[in-house]
Order: sequence, then structure tokens, then C-alpha cells
Amino acid sequence: MRPARARDSGTALLFLSPLFVLVVGLIVYPFCRAIWLSFTDKLVGYPERFVGLRNYLYLLHDDGFHAVVRNSLVFTVASVGLKVLTGLAMALVLNVTWRWRNFFRGLFLLPWITSTVIIALTWRWMFDSFPGRGFFNSVLMDLGLLRSPMAVMATAGGAMFAVVVANWWRGFPFFGVSYLAAMQSIPLELYEAASIDGASMWRRFWHVTLPGVKHVVIVTVLLSFIWTINDFNIVYVMTRGGPGTATQVFATYSYEVAFNQLRWARGVTVSIFLVPLLVAGIALLSRYLLRQENA
Repeated sequence: MRPARARDSGTALLFLSPLFVLVVGLIVYPFCRAIWLSFTDKLVGYPERFVGLRNYLYLLHDDGFHAVVRNSLVFTVASVGLKVLTGLAMALVLNVTWRWRNFFRGLFLLPWITSTVIIALTWRWMFDSFPGRGFFNSVLMDLGLLRSPMAVMATAGGAMFAVVVANWWRGFPFFGVSYLAAMQSIPLELYEAASIDGASMWRRFWHVTLPGVKHVVIVTVLLSFIWTINDFNIVYVMTRGGPGTATQVFATYSYEVAFNQLRWARGVTVSIFLVPLLVAGIALLSRYLLRQENA
């Protein structure tokens, strides 16, 4: 019995070894290497030298990094909040039985399946302030609502608004489809009972629909928070973190420091600062999913 069990264990380890090598090579080693670099003064072209916590102390006292943290939170909270509200609206509309429902389900998925770079370039063009080129400015000027183009992306608030809108438009179909699936799993008997009791449409939504999609909302918010706070493509393609540092977030600032300033160690340190927040988000998500599975 024991030789057979040992042989099965050996076979299992043999088949798992390629995955183990892959995980170590693509995740464990790069992560450990990044942590080591954050404790050095590594510059491109020069050997690394251990400096302890100097990079972390520098960022803690750096006003530019404080702005990055603030921008990242504003960008993430605003984007995720808009996605939740729009996703709920999309799911409520598509949950109603009507003729063109399946067509619009597919149509609403277009932003989710489109390349992120294409989306960023499209929205940058739409907010462009150059006369005759930017979509919004051209339309408003043709309608006589503007005399001269608005330089939306030339201001700090306008640039942040533009990247939030692009990120929201890119991600809300994921929320809508997730909430739609949750709504369709709610028993119709609950709505019928609520209607018999005289509950209005708003009360049916508040007391039947929202409790039915609550678990999906929590999971999608946590997932989207992790994805959004790590977003690089939309912000970099649209604004490069500008004007100034108005839209500089963790990913773009890390790239700026590491590849434009050639300070690899400090650039890695910027990314490492985000790790505890991501680990906390993943731990909360895993704990919640396990709790629901065991419930």
C-alpha cells in the first residue's frame, strides 16, 4: 500500500514540477529580486549597493510621492464607484424582457473586449482641445455652445476627469454582466411576494434585488480596486501622468522613476509600497469567498 502511495506521490510531483518552476521563475524570483533592489541604490549602468531603508524614507518625505498616493486613490475610488453605479443600471435594464435585449448585451461588451490602448487613444482624441480635431470641442463649437476650444486635459482636474472616464468606460461592462447574472438567479417568487405586499419598485430593488447581488458587488469591487489601482495603460497613453503630476499614479510614477530617471531601485520601491494594500485586498477577497463557500 505504502509503495503504491509513494509512487503516486512521485508521479504527482513530477507533473507539478513544471508548474513549480514556472511559478518560481515568473513570480517568486522577480518578487524577491524587487524587494532586494528596493534596499539598494541601483542606477542603470552602475552596480547596486545596499542602503537599507533609505529609499522608503525618501518616499515617505517626498511631496511628489504624496501626490501620487492621493492621485491613485482619487482615480481608483472614482472609477470603481462609477463602474458600480453604471453596472447596476446596465444590469437592471438588460434584466427586463424586451425584444433587443440580447443585441444590447453584446453591444455593451464592446468596451470590455476592446484593446485598452485603443480605448485610451480614442478618449484622448475625444478630449483633445485642438480646433477641428477633438470630438467634444468640435461638436460643442458647431452647436454654438463654445466660442473657443476647452483645454480639458491641460488642467489638473480635467486630466483626472478624462482618465477616470476612460477607465470607467473600459470596465463597467464587467460589472454589468456580473450583476445581471446575479439578478437572474434571484427567484421570481420573491418579487411576486413583495408586489403582493404592496412594495413599490424602489422597495423591491432595495429589499430584494440589492440583497441578491450583494455578494457579487463585494467581489467585483475588490477585484476592480486591485485592477484599477495598478492601471498603467490608460493613464500613460492619455496623459503620461501630466499635466505636471496631476494624474501620476503608482504604475506611471514607478515607470517614470525607473526608466526615465534611470533609478531602478527607487522605481521598484514605489511599486513595493503598493504591495501591502494589494495583499490586504486579496486576503479580504479570499476570506470572503471561503466564507461564502462554507456558508
